[in-house]
Formats: sequence, structure tokens, C-alpha cells
Amino acid sequence: GIFIIPQSIVFHKNRYYIRRNKPRNCSKGVKNGVFFYSVMPKIVRLSEFQYEIPIFIINKDFDCFYDQFLKTDLGKIYLSTPFSELSQSFKLKDSKKGTHCYFSPKGKIALMMLKNYYGCSDKKLIELLNGNIFMQFFCDILIPINQPLTNFKIVSQIRMELSKSMNIRKSQEILTKTWIPYMKDLDKIFTDATCYESEVRFPTNQKLLWECVQWNYKQIESLCRILKIKLPRTKYLDWCRRYNEYSKKRKKQSKYRTKVTRGLLKLLYKLNGELSKIENQNSFEATAKYKQQRAIVAKVYQQQAQIFKTGKSVPDRIVSISKSYIRPIVRGKEVKQVEFGAKVNKIQIDGINFIEHIQYRAFNEGTRLQSSIFCAQNLTKTKVKMLGADAIYATNKNRTFTTSNNIQTDFVRKGKAGKNEEQRKILAKEIKKERATRLEGSFGKEKEHYNLRKIKAKTQKSEILWIFFGIHTANALEIGKRIYNSQFKSLVA
Repeated sequence: GIFIIPQSIVFHKNRYYIRRNKPRNCSKGVKNGVFFYSVMPKIVRLSEFQYEIPIFIINKDFDCFYDQFLKTDLGKIYLSTPFSELSQSFKLKDSKKGTHCYFSPKGKIALMMLKNYYGCSDKKLIELLNGNIFMQFFCDILIPINQPLTNFKIVSQIRMELSKSMNIRKSQEILTKTWIPYMKDLDKIFTDATCYESEVRFPTNQKLLWECVQWNYKQIESLCRILKIKLPRTKYLDWCRRYNEYSKKRKKQSKYRTKVTRGLLKLLYKLNGELSKIENQNSFEATAKYKQQRAIVAKVYQQQAQIFKTGKSVPDRIVSISKSYIRPIVRGKEVKQVEFGAKVNKIQIDGINFIEHIQYRAFNEGTRLQSSIFCAQNLTKTKVKMLGADAIYATNKNRTFTTSNNIQTDFVRKGKAGKNEEQRKILAKEIKKERATRLEGSFGKEKEHYNLRKIKAKTQKSEILWIFFGIHTANALEIGKRIYNSQFKSLVA
């Protein structure tokens, strides 16, 4: 008889390894007078490999890899994103002078989308990019195996570069122009607001005061060392011990909070005075960042002193000295009453979300209904005929506007019922159902799966860029699936 010795193929580090399996690990069968063995799956140690044969080379099999890439979700995002037009809106160009950049203008935008798609750290993203050929296709780059990227800070550098020249309105117009052929029901929109939280520690008065005290003391130390003058006497070291003891308490009673707040206010006042004395008695050139931070600390002291004296909150309250642009936004939810981050009023057209307004202060989204309608009409060049919105949008002014423009809404009726009350109820019910499921569901999807649960950027502009790419990466995948399905149906037909 003829015996066939099976072989198992294992892929490791861009090479295929072939290992001969022993006959005892294979099942024996007979068919038409020929003996054969069926392969049994087995985990093999790397040290036991007997043969090493390269199966493919990327240069030769590039087309095959690229075709497989377009079938993945990453490939669908790639198909639906107009990278060239977006790079022009961000004013990105290849510099002819200086060091050559690894990433092209197209690759920089793609890298920001990868960040939100995979939801990992900058360092982890570069590690994945070095070993994943599909991610390299997406970023318009081919990284040699023996020369991987090691500078993971390039991700944050590109993020800062893009944030300085971002124009949300212009970028969304470019995206909409590309996506409109794959969208339907352009005359029907939904609108609502949500909050994308920044990654900051939960602010308390004591934490904020202690941060200001620490910053002031470090500046005093640095200036005294540079100017070679004596360090002024303060009770900072004693308060380090006292604040550590206070922070370790499991339950911080009101009397302890009052004592610590009073003491930190006195210490901050003392440090502010000593720092001002050093600035007045010695001539040195302060940076713009130093002056800005000094003004923030002074404003925090004024606000906290007023809160301690009156027991009431103050307007325009600072909750973090590192992110002084963040303001508390009262949401009134059971789980989370106050949120700290950007509030975004969004519109949705056929499941695709767009940013209508973004702000780091609380605002009444009910006043944004007319601007939301105008924004949708400007993007799609189609008159809005149907609108779904929350009850907060149902003001008299908005009702008058929608009625005069013949826009159907899901607002609760005021006054007497009309002739077509039953039809109006059915239509309002369907609009409300779709808004509650499709629009509200998209908020959770973006936060859970597109790295928008906590915005980890360090500046206001980079946070807005992070939110922009998170929202539109989700949109690009949805449009990419529609493009892929339409092309597949055309091929089958």
C-alpha cells in the first residue's frame, strides 16, 4: 500500500514552518486500496521545528494581501474615507525641507482613526502597527521587520499638529459629499446632546487647593535655585504630612474637611504672596505658560475663598488647574449627576452622526434646534421634513418654527386635537421609537467601542480632535459596510 505522511504548517514571525507529523498522531483510513492519514491538530514547540520554508514574500503577494485587507472592517473604513480631501482641509503637506516624515498626510489622518478604532495607548498602537500588515496598508506605510518604529510619541505629535488646523464644519462637508450616495431619507433627522468626559480625577475643593499649593511651592523652589536666593520659610512640609493623613481617611467628616480647607487656603495665600515677592524683587523673563498658570491659581484661590465663606458654588468654576477649560456639567442622571468634559449637540441622518455644536460649558440644547436643521440642510442640500428630538427641544419658539416650515415632529401636542390626530400619533410614535433606539444607541456604541468613554488628550484642541475622529470613525465603518454590500451585490448580479 501507499502511505502518505502528513505535514502541518504553522505561521510564526512572517514565516511558515512545516513539521512532519509522526504516523502515531494520525488517524488511519482506507479508501480505494490506498492507505491515508488525516491530520490531527497539535500544538508544537518552536524548539522542535525540523524544517523552515518561507511560503510567501510581501512584495510578490502584495495584491493578495491588499484584497484581503479590503474585506476586513479596517478595509471598509479605508474605502469610505476621502483621505486626500481631508488632508487638504487639515492643511497637511509633505515638507520638502528638513527630516522626512514617516507618515504621509493621508497616513496621519489614518493613524488618528486607528487610535479610536483600536482604543489602545499610543505605545501599544505603534507596537501593533509594526507587526500588522493591514494596519500598515491603512496608514499608507510599509515598515521593515528589522527596522520597526520605536518613537511612540509620534502619535501625540501628529495629534497636536492636526488639532491646530482642524475645521469641523469644512471636514464634515467633505465627508458628507462622499457619503451621500450611500445614504437615504435625507429629509429625516434626529438631534440630541451628550457629554464626552475628559479623564480628570474627581474634583473636590481640598484636592484642587492642594494641587495649587504643590504647583506654587515647586515654582518657588525652582526660582530660588535659579536665582540663587534663600528659600522662604513656609509650612509646606508640615502640610504634606497633614494632607497625607487626611487623604488616607476612609470617611472624611465635615469638621475635618473644614479644617483642611481653611489651612490650605491660608497656605496658598502665603505661597502666592512669597511668589509675587520673588517676582517683584528679581528680574527674570517669565514664559507665557507660567503667566497663564499663575493667573489660573490666583483665580482658583478667589473662587475657593468665596465658596468657603458663603457655602455656595460660583459661576465659571475651575475644577482642574491642568485642564482649566473644563467646567462641571450637571446632567441630572441617577448614576452620574455631574460630568466633566465636552457637551456635544449632534444630528443624525440615516444612522450617520454629525457634530452641530461642541462646548466645554453647559448649554441648553433646546436653543440649538433651528441651527441643527440648518446644519443638516447645509450638509445634505435637502430640505428637512421630519424631525425627532427630546422633550427639551419642544419650546414654543421651536414649535412655531417647525410648523411654519412644515416639519413633522414627535413633540407632545398642545391645544386641541386636529383632524388627523390618529395619524399624527402613529407618526410621532415611530419617530420617537427610532430616535430612542438608533440615536441613543449610537452614543453608547461610540463611547464603548471607539475610545470615547474617557478622553485622554491633554489640551482642549486635541480633545476636540479626539472626539471628531471617534464619531466619524464609527460613521466610516457604517458607510464602508454599505459600499462593500453594494459592490458585492453588483458583482453577484
